[in-house]
Amino acid sequence: VPFFSISGSDFVEMFVGVGAARVRDMFEQAKKNAPCIIFIDEIDAVGRQRGAGMGGGNDEREQTLNQLLVEMDGFEGTAGVIVVAATNRPDVLDPALLRPGRFDRQVVVPLPDIRGREQILLVHMRKVPMAPDVKADILARGTPGMSGADLANLVNEAALFAARFNKRLVDMEDFEKAKDKIIMGAERRSIVMPEHERMNTAYHESGHVVVARLLPKTDPVHKVTIIPRGRALGVTMQLPTEDRYSMDRENLLQNISVLFGGRIAEEIFMGQMTTGASNDFERATEMARRMVTQWGMSDALGPMVYGENDSEIFLGRSVTTHKNVSETTMQKVDAEIRRIVDEQYALARRLIEENREKIEVMAKALLEWETLDAEQIGDIMEGKAPRPPKPSQSKPNPPSDSAPTAPVTPTTDPAQV
Repeated sequence: VPFFSISGSDFVEMFVGVGAARVRDMFEQAKKNAPCIIFIDEIDAVGRQRGAGMGGGNDEREQTLNQLLVEMDGFEGTAGVIVVAATNRPDVLDPALLRPGRFDRQVVVPLPDIRGREQILLVHMRKVPMAPDVKADILARGTPGMSGADLANLVNEAALFAARFNKRLVDMEDFEKAKDKIIMGAERRSIVMPEHERMNTAYHESGHVVVARLLPKTDPVHKVTIIPRGRALGVTMQLPTEDRYSMDRENLLQNISVLFGGRIAEEIFMGQMTTGASNDFERATEMARRMVTQWGMSDALGPMVYGENDSEIFLGRSVTTHKNVSETTMQKVDAEIRRIVDEQYALARRLIEENREKIEVMAKALLEWETLDAEQIGDIMEGKAPRPPKPSQSKPNPPSDSAPTAPVTPTTDPAQV
């Protein structure tokens, strides 16, 4: 069966009428070769909702869309021509494009679940030599929320780490390093941090970890590091134990407390405030605001939605917005957000005050080893001395003449060595 593939952006040019002419030509070619399939990728480039432009004139994109609508379901039949399109923004498409007779069947492709991730990993693992300790089911459990492309990148990054250390096989340690790089960002060991900043970062991350371990509804702490990664000076990595599709009220409140743990630890142990907690505050405030205004989780204001969601006003919906709440109500909303934030801040501070010795031990261990895994964190929370880190290959091994290395060209990025 003939297959015609085109991108939505290929239709629209600077000259008026070119897009509509290309649509007509495409369907003429398809009818001559019927039965056939037409695939339009990124159709939101040409199929956005009409009438949302700022100008008063007729948009060239609208002419192209009108011609596409006519060709798909007009007076002239398209027998034997199947039209398939793809987009990651179905919310901005014109309703006329989605009605029966045009794109009447919609196939949603969500992120893979744990079984899907395992099967995707097995497909990509065939391309590289794997050590016997690599288990796709374990990797699938530790990668919730990753797409197929993310998993392919995970296998590729693990192979790069193996090649960098001249290994013959890719093992679980390489996958762990690759997962850390993808989730937490690339290491920036070239940064020279003053000792007081390293200490401040160690206490900051220890505050996050201790609060997270003491609150039962938060995700388990997988790893904590004070090695700068991405744009952060330190990272506390939490991973859910299973795929999650919704969050309850208690879970959200405890996550807000975890976000405040870093700043509170800085205040208590370092006697100062830094700018490192700005993103924590931003996320905590946004979470509390959504609990009140969108998710109806406020006892004082009840199950109502307050305020319009104006984040997509220029993406095909209304150009203007209007307020649907009074000034008095918005003051109550702000007061309720403040109450949630203050209560969770007080909870986090109480937990840190009651567990000062654990934070001291954890910060000292972070300053010595830079990274702690879940087992070492568990030792500290149980009052034990943390076990030393597992031995890893800190230096590349000389290549063996008799055994081939992993078939990947190693990079020379100094931040990853």
